[in-house]
Amino acid sequence: MGIRSQNNPLAAYLDVFSNTGTDAVTAAPPGAPLGGLTATGGVISDYTTSPGDVYRSHIFTSSGTFDVTALGGLGNTLEYLVVGGGGGGGGYGGGGGGGGGFRTNKSGHPVVSPLGALTATIQPYVVVVGAGGDGGARVPGAVSDGTSGGNSEFYPPAHTSYPATQFIRGAGGGFGSGWNRGAGAASPGGSGGGGGGENSSPSTNNPAGTVITDPNHPRVQGYAGGYGGRGPSGPNYSGGGGGGAGAAGTPYQSTGTTGGGPGGDGLPISIDSTTAYFYAGGGGGMGSTEAAYEAGNGGQGGAGGGGGGPGGGRAAGANGRTAGQAGTSGNNPAGSAGYSTGSGGGGGTHSQGVGGNGGSGIVVVRYQIATLATAKATGGSVSFHGSKTFHTFTGSGIFASTGGSISNVEYILIGGGGGGGGSYANGVGGGGGGAGQFLAFGPVTLPAPSKPVVIGAGGNGWKQGQPANVPAPEYYMRGGQPTTFNSQVSGGGGSGGTSGANAPNPPFSGFDGRSGTPGGSGSGGGVNGYDNGPAGAGNGTSPGGNPGGQGPGSVNNTGSGGGGAGGAGGNGSGSGNPQYGGQGGVGVSLPATFLIADMKLGGAGPSTPYGWVAGGGAGGVHAPPSSNSAKAGAGGGGPVGTTASPNVTSPNPADATPWAGGGNGGYGRQDDTSRDGDPGHTGTGGGGGGGGTSVPAGTSGGQGGSGIVLIAYPS
Repeated sequence: MGIRSQNNPLAAYLDVFSNTGTDAVTAAPPGAPLGGLTATGGVISDYTTSPGDVYRSHIFTSSGTFDVTALGGLGNTLEYLVVGGGGGGGGYGGGGGGGGGFRTNKSGHPVVSPLGALTATIQPYVVVVGAGGDGGARVPGAVSDGTSGGNSEFYPPAHTSYPATQFIRGAGGGFGSGWNRGAGAASPGGSGGGGGGENSSPSTNNPAGTVITDPNHPRVQGYAGGYGGRGPSGPNYSGGGGGGAGAAGTPYQSTGTTGGGPGGDGLPISIDSTTAYFYAGGGGGMGSTEAAYEAGNGGQGGAGGGGGGPGGGRAAGANGRTAGQAGTSGNNPAGSAGYSTGSGGGGGTHSQGVGGNGGSGIVVVRYQIATLATAKATGGSVSFHGSKTFHTFTGSGIFASTGGSISNVEYILIGGGGGGGGSYANGVGGGGGGAGQFLAFGPVTLPAPSKPVVIGAGGNGWKQGQPANVPAPEYYMRGGQPTTFNSQVSGGGGSGGTSGANAPNPPFSGFDGRSGTPGGSGSGGGVNGYDNGPAGAGNGTSPGGNPGGQGPGSVNNTGSGGGGAGGAGGNGSGSGNPQYGGQGGVGVSLPATFLIADMKLGGAGPSTPYGWVAGGGAGGVHAPPSSNSAKAGAGGGGPVGTTASPNVTSPNPADATPWAGGGNGGYGRQDDTSRDGDPGHTGTGGGGGGGGTSVPAGTSGGQGGSGIVLIAYPS
């Protein structure tokens, strides 16, 4: 994704000096600013700092390429922020997940890299964005640990071996450990995870995760977590807080009524705008007692971090963006994943609470492009292309006019996609999640008052073995959340059918898309491979509101696809080989205003390599022992893969090509391993893929893709 400034006075001046454009037809007037370098990749935000320097930031919330195609006349310095994915919080009495490793070379920042600025050259740079770790399950023992976050990286292709000095890595945050793990300490990471609680007396102080060191980048990237143990009264199982980029996690509190240790604060930085936001906060440890839970006294997440399990805790510090999920406690639903800040998830309570997922990481690269810029409004990532100004909201915020009403405005809303269904060992594939609703408006006139933008989060994928008959608030967190702007509401997609904890016996969970505006909603989720009744129907008007696949029969290896904004989800392949999960429903193409090559919004589709959104998630598939007859179903109706190969790590030829942001379905492989459903793509409203399964292993469904709001008007 990227937006290149063209066909406006500022861009015309840039083109004259850099020779990279075709807009300028005359020489720039005296005193016109020199242009900066030219590059593509990521969501691009142009903003002006005091005393008027204009910077362009490329914001990567998913892996991609930062491609420098021309050098400019304002110097060729690159400044970066690289944050690893946050660690998942421990479940069932867990410690908080650690924040991802925090790396920056922005001049003047307190933890600036001693290596200094990078000088750009004309070449592509590899960008890897680490995923957030999964929260631990709601059962005691090893499986209640969370998982570590993924590494985020930024480097030129010539430096492919770490730890070269130009290979920048923010290590993934360490996971929080679950209950009574003792020597099974929370893991090290960019910041360490918090230790889990226990029931022994006296407490043995379950150890916490430490920080991964990096001799070639000696500046610290994070801090250790706090240890967990036994709280002031039993049963309590108090977890320690995960470490953050700015401070260590706090150990559990052995006296008083709170018990859960707060997560360490993240660090603020202003690099994608003029506002400093917190990144890489630690997740809070779970709270100590039922009384503390009822009082809302869980360990708070660090600034920018995930909240603690029993009271939520603060989701963000001052100017912090919400990130990482709060752990669940009893009937209290998990908090939703937020902006990609690499923050740790909160610990789940001793009442079989699921640990919170860590927030995904982020990579931001910025450089100076000019000394002035104009826009008619603020909010989101602001960029210029042709004769129009664009505001891209991938996280909630405020759209505010700077000078009265704005005419000839076009805007897009997409709701969050539904989560994919889980599977069980030697079972059947989960159903794919439905896509969020796609709504397009304009041209219209927007009145001057400020307008809130709420971006719908993607639904949580069902975890393997998670009960399907959970209380309603948590149940409906599996569906995508609505996106709202200017009194319009784009509904979220329904979740896919899941096997549940008592498989192969019902009940299962496929259900309808969430309601949006009257007569509109997201699309429905597909059925699980075992008979679970009707799939989500979707009850809205096109585009959106399409049903999930119903499946080929009452018992089948293959789950069905979730509905997309452009069509219904497909049924599973049936019993004949080769088998594959049902295709996700097709998405829709963005209007011509937003189909700009440099922007590259959305995903691939039937006619173009970008610009398609709101595809349904594909169903998962089971593979018997030593079978190579399974292949992945494709999100959004894309091409399916070939049959699986033995002992081949992902990606392998069985992987499908997802379209329109829908997640691929999981599958069992010939080596008797299996793959989770893939998540829907961020900012597309794509549904999550259903989990695949083999004889020894079931898997979880993929997270639904978050929604987006796009606004364009004449510059």
